Amino acid sequence: MAVQPEGTPCWADAMFSDVEGAKTFYGGVLGWTFGEASSEYGNYTQAYSDGKAVAAVVPPMPGQEGHSAWCLYLASPDAAGTAEKIRAAGGTVLMDPMQVGDFGSMLIAQDPGGVVFGVWQGGTHEGFEKIGESGSYAWAEVFTREPAKSDAFFPAVFPYTTQKMADEHVDYKIFNLDAGPALGRMEMTPDVPAEVPSFMSVYFGVEDCDAAVTKAVELGGKLVFGPMSSPFGRFASLVDPQGAAFSIIDMGTTEGEMPSMADV
Repeated sequence: MAVQPEGTPCWADAMFSDVEGAKTFYGGVLGWTFGEASSEYGNYTQAYSDGKAVAAVVPPMPGQEGHSAWCLYLASPDAAGTAEKIRAAGGTVLMDPMQVGDFGSMLIAQDPGGVVFGVWQGGTHEGFEKIGESGSYAWAEVFTREPAKSDAFFPAVFPYTTQKMADEHVDYKIFNLDAGPALGRMEMTPDVPAEVPSFMSVYFGVEDCDAAVTKAVELGGKLVFGPMSSPFGRFASLVDPQGAAFSIIDMGTTEGEMPSMADV
């Protein structure tokens, strides 16, 4: 059975050609420390916040150089079974289910609109040891140019129910599990450069969004959007020095009323 409820965001990692550079950047922006590289698993290196595992960085596999991006993993009780659901719903399995020692099993997939994500069937590695706090995973959004495809795909693969934000100015939905919101889904607006593909936008918590943005830019990152205050927190979107997009959010600094949501 799944260590976490099926469809729960449970882990995030990214490939970097310059792993030491990534460690310096994220250590400075998010306060992460790093464990020893696991040579048995391609020098996979876990990141920690307050001594708790929150993410990982790894050198690229041959042929994958220059494609730095954060990958969010969704929990599954059966990675092979989820792979079949992905194909049946019109998605693509980019990397077939693979056993990772006794840690668990993983696969990499893509929704019909091009959003890449991972699936993790936990073993001894259950996933995030800390969430929703400074230095850890806070939220994620399916950021897509083809929202109708994502809206049909994700609830077909995972046990999500869907709600739509009652705001005529933005097309935003939330995929819910019994425990509460699991993922957001945001339509990419025309002002997003055409060369930016649909992707899974991962948010990490920070204590002070503005200070974290300043530090990120000092360390070679690029500010894409924000900082902006919202009912959910003060947030900003960035690109790290190696091209991986991510967002940060100070969930303690909120402004405005929570938007109303309608079941769809």
